[in-house]
Amino acid sequence: MTRFFATYKDHYKALLRLGIPIVIGQLGMIILGFADTMMVGHHSTIELAAASFVNNLFTLAIIFSTGFSYGLTPIVGSLFGKGDETGAGQALKNSLAANILVALILTIIMSLVYLHVHRFGQPEELLPLIRPYFLVLLVSLVFVLIFNSFKQFADGITDTKASMWILLGGNALHIILNYLLIYGKMGLPEMGLMGAGLSTLISRILMALAFGSIFLYSKRYAIYKGGFKSGGFSKNVFKRLNELGWPIALQMGMETASFTFSTVMVGWLGSIALASHQVMLTVSSLCFMIYYGMGAAIAVRVSNFRGQNDLVNIRRSAYAGFHIILLMAVISAGSIFLLRNYLGGMFTDSAEVSQTVITLIFPFLLYQFGDGTQITFANALRGIADVKPMMYIAFISYFLISIPAGYFFGFILRWGIVGVWMAFPFGLTSAGVMFYLRFRRKTLG
Repeated sequence: MTRFFATYKDHYKALLRLGIPIVIGQLGMIILGFADTMMVGHHSTIELAAASFVNNLFTLAIIFSTGFSYGLTPIVGSLFGKGDETGAGQALKNSLAANILVALILTIIMSLVYLHVHRFGQPEELLPLIRPYFLVLLVSLVFVLIFNSFKQFADGITDTKASMWILLGGNALHIILNYLLIYGKMGLPEMGLMGAGLSTLISRILMALAFGSIFLYSKRYAIYKGGFKSGGFSKNVFKRLNELGWPIALQMGMETASFTFSTVMVGWLGSIALASHQVMLTVSSLCFMIYYGMGAAIAVRVSNFRGQNDLVNIRRSAYAGFHIILLMAVISAGSIFLLRNYLGGMFTDSAEVSQTVITLIFPFLLYQFGDGTQITFANALRGIADVKPMMYIAFISYFLISIPAGYFFGFILRWGIVGVWMAFPFGLTSAGVMFYLRFRRKTLG
């Protein structure tokens, strides 16, 4: 045991140093998600159901776009490992251009979804709430991608604290604006769900502007500005960003799509089921974001060692990260289990929603190990820039296993919302095992 700890000790320290600021930033996003759900839920259960539907559609778009932006991390991380500051600055410039282009594509796609939103089989009473909230979130998409470019660049050069502080500040502002606009405080109109949408838009714009200002005017980034300003657009860098970004985007998008399709299926069961689903998704995202914060640190460390062609430390970084994420899974899942009887009441006054939430705890606990495993080794593969096979693994795990299983358990076996949720352990664990086997093969061969 002593030898085992000695092998990984330095990696634990480095991953915690990098990962804790990312986790704190992610926790800020989770607190924001909790605040959104609580404030909207206590304002109106029907608004909570509408928010569930729209938020899950946009989560798919945002996770997809975030996955694309992750293509920058292995590039910048490798350049940072080599000490190439000019190349790193040029990569950021190309990433901004690529991400803005992706934002425009996603805006067009989501606009088409908006035009057909009435065809998704959701309760008719939700549509007047869904439509205006959808449009406000649509406007905010481009600012999410601009922020992501700066964040992935900062993470790649191991400056994870900058994004942490911006996320915390932006999320604090968002919560304050939520309070003012949802409930109509300090002379402002009571806007309900629409107020939550406007506070989201304002905070996303300000976070993107803040990160851009830090890059342009901070001494910490001065050595990278030369490459950013004079490097120009590189066909090779742009091509490499797309080669890495699209497979990661598709992998993460397919994972999120399994949850989005589950939301659509749960919507067929009515507003109470949909509101309960939103509560548990908000709770579930707490664990996911914590794990993914540490997963991002794994990707950074692995990409740095990849720039040095150090296979031994690539493997050790990934396995050390896996140990940390498993510990996180035990602590977070155990805590949520102990609080299971109180979760629903934190978000809504509906006793029926609270009771339904309790029934979803068991499938939630089942998939924590699989979620932690797939996050660890997906990020390790991202760090070594082995991303194309991730698309095929995601397709098998989520489209061929998870989504059909959710329909089978939920509607063929008539288990309802619990059946839809029982699909997640199958999909996430399958992905985790296959990502691990791929990483092991690439780093041992």
